[in-house]
Amino acid sequence: MNPSRHSIEEQAVSAFAKHFGASPAAVASAPGRVNLIGEHTDYNDGFVFPAAIDRATAVAIGPRDDDRLVMNPGSAEDSRFALSRLYPSEQRAWTDYLTGVASLLQERGTPLSGANMYVYGNVPRGSGLSSSAALELAAAFALIEMNGLTITPVETAKLCQRAEHEFAGVKCGIMDQFISCLGKKDNALLLDCRTLAYEHVPIPPGVDLLVCDTGVKRALAGSEYNQRREECSTGVRILSSTLKGITALRDVPAARFLELEGMLDPVVRKRCMHVVTENERVIRSACALREGNLSEFGKLMYESHLSLRRDYEVSCPELDLLVDLCAGADGVIGARMTGAGFGGCAIALVKEGFTEGVMARLNAGYRGKTGRDPSLYVCAIDDGARVRRIAG
Repeated sequence: MNPSRHSIEEQAVSAFAKHFGASPAAVASAPGRVNLIGEHTDYNDGFVFPAAIDRATAVAIGPRDDDRLVMNPGSAEDSRFALSRLYPSEQRAWTDYLTGVASLLQERGTPLSGANMYVYGNVPRGSGLSSSAALELAAAFALIEMNGLTITPVETAKLCQRAEHEFAGVKCGIMDQFISCLGKKDNALLLDCRTLAYEHVPIPPGVDLLVCDTGVKRALAGSEYNQRREECSTGVRILSSTLKGITALRDVPAARFLELEGMLDPVVRKRCMHVVTENERVIRSACALREGNLSEFGKLMYESHLSLRRDYEVSCPELDLLVDLCAGADGVIGARMTGAGFGGCAIALVKEGFTEGVMARLNAGYRGKTGRDPSLYVCAIDDGARVRRIAG
């Protein structure tokens, strides 16, 4: 059984006290996420439709009497950093996410106090559920609370995105940090990644969210993720010679793109085709959910996966297998890969009462083709980041 968010926080508090010999001052937690539809559109100023899930990372924090950040994720040794000397590590360590957040909080003009931080959570790393954003947001909320800072949720999400760019080396869009910060229970979030205008859209009752982890890990900074960004930028640069005023693929209507696609080399054309059509699918998907039209929503999920596999080329055989198994299962509304790709997770929307049968089909089919089991999670849609003081 998946431990509750509160349980994750309490385990971080207990582990902090045992490790550091004192109770923490506060504990913050932030959820992972699935993206229902709208993949690789966020860094193209487009539209996304994610939801926060009930898997989270918690950071328990307490004061020190020096200028050190001391961090521990349950390992034998602490990681120690001077607040006056916070730089990205040469090896791209997990601590970069925390030191990046701390550095950028100080850049706003207020020095931070030294702190002990204990990290505990159950968002699988490298699975496309945005463990990095959950870690960044939990750390940010913890540091903000302990230092008495005033910063809005949107500002916090943007700061954490910068930390991932500048310290972790991943040029991610704003989606992961935004949904981890501003998610709402039982709602997906339609986000305009250019204006940051957003709308919470209720998920109709009677639907389970099934996350299917391939077990194939990928490291974004060392993958083709940043290459895809560059290919999209190349497309914008070429198209802007004819479409005056465009600054991102978000600005290119699908019909106009079909008229101009011959300007692009075959690879760049495919990358741009995915982004342009995916933006339209996101808008149509939000409309479908508002109308309770789950059949249309599921159809768009499958279309999205096909585009990610064929045009953006970020799927993998294991993801395709899971989606194909879902497509042939009773009770599945729709399925697609979620996250940056190159491995990680697929998601499926399943009618209540059918989920156990779908899971049995996925286990058997995946094991038969790959020789190993997928990790399957039935997730609830949860609230975004939160923090609370510890009494005493």
